[in-house]
Amino acid sequence: MEVISKIQLFEEATMNVLKVAIVGLALISANTPVRADVIGDWNNTAMDVMKAVNVAGNPWTRSMALVNVSMSDAVNSVQNRYSRYIPELPANPNASAEAAAAAAAREILMRQYPGQKERIDAAFAETMKNIPDNPARAAGIDLGKSAADAVFTERQSDATNMPDTYRPLTTPGVWVPTTPPIFPQYATAKPWGMDSASQFRPAPPPALNSALYARDYNETREMGGVKSTKRTDAQSDAVRFWTQANLGPAWFQAARQASARHNLSVADSARVFALMSMALANCFIVDWDAKFQYNFWRPVTAIRNGDQDGNDATERDAGWLPLNTTPMHPEYPSQAGINAGAARGVLEAVFGNGTENFTATDTSDARLSRQFTSFAQMAKEHEEVRIWGGIHFRNSLEVGDAMGRKVADHLVANYMKPVR
Repeated sequence: MEVISKIQLFEEATMNVLKVAIVGLALISANTPVRADVIGDWNNTAMDVMKAVNVAGNPWTRSMALVNVSMSDAVNSVQNRYSRYIPELPANPNASAEAAAAAAAREILMRQYPGQKERIDAAFAETMKNIPDNPARAAGIDLGKSAADAVFTERQSDATNMPDTYRPLTTPGVWVPTTPPIFPQYATAKPWGMDSASQFRPAPPPALNSALYARDYNETREMGGVKSTKRTDAQSDAVRFWTQANLGPAWFQAARQASARHNLSVADSARVFALMSMALANCFIVDWDAKFQYNFWRPVTAIRNGDQDGNDATERDAGWLPLNTTPMHPEYPSQAGINAGAARGVLEAVFGNGTENFTATDTSDARLSRQFTSFAQMAKEHEEVRIWGGIHFRNSLEVGDAMGRKVADHLVANYMKPVR
């Protein structure tokens, strides 16, 4: 009996240890991000590289598209799961898809940012640690370089590097702001997978004497001023989070977390990031086309000249200033609106429009973050902050969102389509 009792005690103690271990593992898995695949890793590397050299806005989205389209084409030159942006690329089903993706991303980043060679090579070496050193890896590296070269070469004629010849609208002797708008040449650049920059150009902004304009004018004047008493502290916090530095990266964070949660394959993950990065790159082209077509004034100009717009419902506020710094490009349509519509459109096409829990973290201060339960929720806040920050009118956001959804729908319907 004494022997049996000792055995029982040992078994009970062992079970308790196992229970503690299981609970501990559960806590770890609940609080530790799922290991991302090679696609997510290289998206992070691309963002780190561009942060190091202070690249943002239009060129940032172009580089992200170059990286992700190259990775998608490289992976599908091995696995043939989805159609390729450059369909003529050679295929090699015996190559390593992971090596091909990493080599494609490395090649694009080295061509774009050679000064970051040490950072890029370190990321590549880290990826290679997880891929057996065999003929498949070598073949994948060659394939990735070829894919990157083809995509990079094709985009050299996209006109994004044309000289800046923007001409400020003025009359002799009349002062205009002396800081030029950012990247006006994107208004005539070649989009990704679309006929032209004007393909989804919207109708003009509302007339200054319209009720719609008065509605938007007064909402932004009341909510977006630096001295607003109607904006809540929570709304002000959201405005401060959604700087230019976070607008694009937040969507890539959302995509990475959703891809990991749904345990996407390398090909599926590559497709998500390629489509979304193409859509966001297009946003800066189709939006710039419309912005410089209409040259609609920003709230800070409109509200300080409210007595000259021919609308009795708009009252001039001579000292009005926005909470946010006004970007140096025309107001209509909203870049934040089109970005949100495009990214949300792609992600919902892949993951659906149900619950998706994810976190957007500030790219400069990891202590600052925003929690969301759907892509739609983040898109809405992404847009609303432009009113709360005083740099946009609501109609511009709504029109931009609709444009972004059209861009997303077009790309999903025509690119990276299932092969089998």
